[in-house]
Amino acid sequence: MQPAIDELKEKARAAKEASRRLAHLPTEVKNEALLNIAESLTSREGEVLDANRLDCEEAKAGGMGEAMLDRLLLTSARLQAMAQDVRTVASLPDPVGETFDARVLPNGLHIERRRVPLGVIGAIYESRPNVTVDISTLCLKSGNAVILRGGKEALRSNAALAKVIKEAAEAAGVPQGAVQFIESTERALVNHMLKMKETIDLIIPRGGEELVEMVTENATMPVLASGVGVCHTYVDSSADLEKAVAIAYNAKVQRPTVCNALDALLVHSDIAEHYLPLIAKEWAKAGVEMHCDERALKILFSNFKVASASEEDWGKEFLALIAAIKVVDSLDEALEHIERYGSGHSEAIITEDYSAAMRFLEEVDAACVYVNASTRFTDGGQFGLGAEVGISTQKFHARGPMGLKELTTYKWVIMGSGQVRP
Repeated sequence: MQPAIDELKEKARAAKEASRRLAHLPTEVKNEALLNIAESLTSREGEVLDANRLDCEEAKAGGMGEAMLDRLLLTSARLQAMAQDVRTVASLPDPVGETFDARVLPNGLHIERRRVPLGVIGAIYESRPNVTVDISTLCLKSGNAVILRGGKEALRSNAALAKVIKEAAEAAGVPQGAVQFIESTERALVNHMLKMKETIDLIIPRGGEELVEMVTENATMPVLASGVGVCHTYVDSSADLEKAVAIAYNAKVQRPTVCNALDALLVHSDIAEHYLPLIAKEWAKAGVEMHCDERALKILFSNFKVASASEEDWGKEFLALIAAIKVVDSLDEALEHIERYGSGHSEAIITEDYSAAMRFLEEVDAACVYVNASTRFTDGGQFGLGAEVGISTQKFHARGPMGLKELTTYKWVIMGSGQVRP
């Protein structure tokens, strides 16, 4: 264990040193580094996919579930998409140095806030090797050094990606040490990392609820946490049924193993008998397992393979082709259900009633609230952020997809001409 701790300390020290230079690196150098990374992700695709194949084979042999295997898997298409996200980050304005809230006080002092990097960011994550790329590139563009500690199930994939990123970035002039990858998979190392507040300024956990809770409870530095995504779609009495079918289908089926996929469908009783057979027919084609409350069960049981919903189905993040279905009698009942079982991630209403839409937007307490659109859009890339370090369900500093600005803080800059305080 001591060699692993020594490795962590040395890499954290190097990251801290690099962060001081990185904070003042010209935008042109950072953008060149990102474009190098994007190009290398495709030109060195073979070595990355070879490493990922070994990880996937080992994980499958070890009994990893389908949802986690899907998150672990890299393909040529996924690497191409990751490279495009990196290019998008390169094209975005550099947040470092941005000034805002400038004003002149009555005493003549000119005061403003100026955006600056956080310093060194530690990322602790599971399964998803794309996190290695997303967090690294966002940290580089926002002037932060990063220490990456991925899960053992993706060790080869993460190591290959980190090597590509480091070499491509340093070739553009990024200081050595700005991107650090911890190779040790010792679980005790995480606890040590969480106590290094002298060198690590922020910790970002990406993974299951257990990991996020452990990091949040034990870290001695601030934590920017991604919460569990329990996502509801409510089909109101005034909904356009064709639109409602397309949205609910996309929200559940397009990629069911991710946090912004639909988990529960709430349907107004006025349209349930017409709408539920329509969406059930489409979901059945995709193999969606439907867990229905008593009223939904009565409507669907004779024509579809459905199961009776249990209390555990409400408020559950399925991460699979499973959806809970509940018939409600009013918008108020839908709002109460979401308040009770939602996780504050992404919630949607399908309606043609403007007042119902506005009430939903106003009263639902979530990071992302939709009208007539799929919750699958809750994503840094889809929001124009290029990528994300996670989707926060917290209520301070950052909420929803976290991009470049969420990885910065600010300092007050005050310009005077000899003023003294009376």
